[in-house]
This record gives sequence, structure tokens and C-alpha cells, in this order.
Amino acid sequence: MIVVAGESLIDLVPEGAAVTPLSPLTPRPGGGPYNTAVALGRLGAEVTFCSRVSTDAFGTALVDGLRAAGVSDGLVQRGPEPTTLAVASVGADGSAEYGFYVEGTADRLFAVPEPLPAGVRAVAFGTCSLALEPGASAYEALLRREAERGALTLLDPNIRTGLIPDATAYRERFAGWLPYVSLLKLSEEDAAWLGGSPAEWLARGPSAVVVTRGGAGLTVFTPSFEVSVPAVRVKVADTIGAGDTVNAALLHGLADRPTASLDADAWSALLSYAAKAAALTCTRPGAEPPFAHELTD
Repeated sequence: MIVVAGESLIDLVPEGAAVTPLSPLTPRPGGGPYNTAVALGRLGAEVTFCSRVSTDAFGTALVDGLRAAGVSDGLVQRGPEPTTLAVASVGADGSAEYGFYVEGTADRLFAVPEPLPAGVRAVAFGTCSLALEPGASAYEALLRREAERGALTLLDPNIRTGLIPDATAYRERFAGWLPYVSLLKLSEEDAAWLGGSPAEWLARGPSAVVVTRGGAGLTVFTPSFEVSVPAVRVKVADTIGAGDTVNAALLHGLADRPTASLDADAWSALLSYAAKAAALTCTRPGAEPPFAHELTD
């Protein structure tokens, strides 16, 4: 079983052929960890979502979306606080930027759960949930606990600068997470903002670092080698959820293999699988990851 820990929210995505600042907004389920969980469910993985979700109408829709994708909600905490909103602004190339409404929302009040089931082999973390207190400290405690238990841990910082009031403090905290991370996945933009290099991050704990480079593809760095694969060319609707789909594809494709056990050929195959899955997500508005049957040749 894979557990994905982090926020769920509602993306308000502009619609229409000619998007303007006042284009109509369509609500879509979102949040990096939520998208990762849904993508894993659609790929056929046994997956559970671990978060705090509102009991409002948006929260109910989010839980319904998990169930529809085959994701267990057994570790979801519920509360009366409102659902976080993210207003997306989509550029001409399909890239998205976000404005967030997060004050007093449910996912910020996440509490450390009881010990996870014995069958959990991997736990994924990332995005807003690691930047917003008091929930951030609870997710960090869960990361440390599960790493010490021996679970594979994936971290995708997925930086949202508007939610980080103290960049220096966040970067220091990020460095403190690395000894508990098995697989670090981040975008080129995240890497530039955080500073440092794959070699430096590997020296702190992860056995592999995967960097997504948009239309240039994906690269994995390990202590022994570096492997790159190209992106799959598609007509892009937007890039919302593409990185989250990469997370899911990596975790699903690893199966029970530890990251340190993969050789260059195995990483090339895994990255190619992730690139194809992310490309299919980019062909659809909003975070709509592919199903397993769409990835078969």
C-alpha cells in the first residue's frame, strides 16, 4: 500500500478560448498530494489518502473524487473548516500560477495519525502541506516517523512562494527533511529556488533525485550515474497536475523495489513511463491524470 499525505483543495481554473483576468472559473479537485493519490488510484495502485478534509460541499466532492479513483479515505480526518481554494492563472504555454485562499482552512489543521498499517511500503509528501502551520509540523513528524520505520518516502516540495513568508527558514527546514527522504522529486524551478545541487541533496540522504524539466524531459541523479529521458510531445491544454502524475508514476513503477536498487536501464524505463503519464495529463484541462489502460502500448 502507498499512503499520500498532504493537502487537498479546489483549483479554480479559467475557462474559454481567450482567457482574461475575468474569465469564468471552473472548480476542479486539486492539491499536489490529492492529485498524486488520484493518479495512483487510476494507475491501479493500492493507495490511501492521509489528510484533513472539510465537511463542506467542496470537501465532500474531494472525498467522492478519491473514492471514484479507487483511493481509500480511511486516513482522512474531517472537520467543519472551509476548503482551501487555489485560483489558477494559465499562461500561453499552458503553465499555471496560483493565488491561494488558505486562512482557517481544514487541511492546515491536520494531526499526526496513529501508526500506519503494517502493509504501507511508501509514503509521499509535498506542496502546501509542508509550508503551512500547524499542519506542516504534523506532516514533518509523520515523515520522520515513517522513514525511521523503514518506509520508502517521496518528497516533492512543489514550491509555492506566495505561501512561504520566510524563504531562508523554509530552505533550512527543507535541508532538515532530506535525511528522511528516499526519493526527492522536484522541478527545475523548485531546484533553482531552493539552491544547492542534486549532488548536495544526495549527500544528505536521498538515494535518488528526479528533476522534471518541462518540455525537456526528466533526469534522475543517483550517487553512481545520471539518466535523462525526453518529454513526450503532445498538444498541451495546461500543465496542472503534471508533476503530481510524475510522482504517482514513479511510486507505482517502483513497486516493491528500493530506489537504490535500480540500475540506469531500469531508471530510464521508469522515467519514460512517468513522462508518458505526465504528457497525457497535460492534454486535459485541470489535473486529470491518465488511467492504466491509457499507458499501454
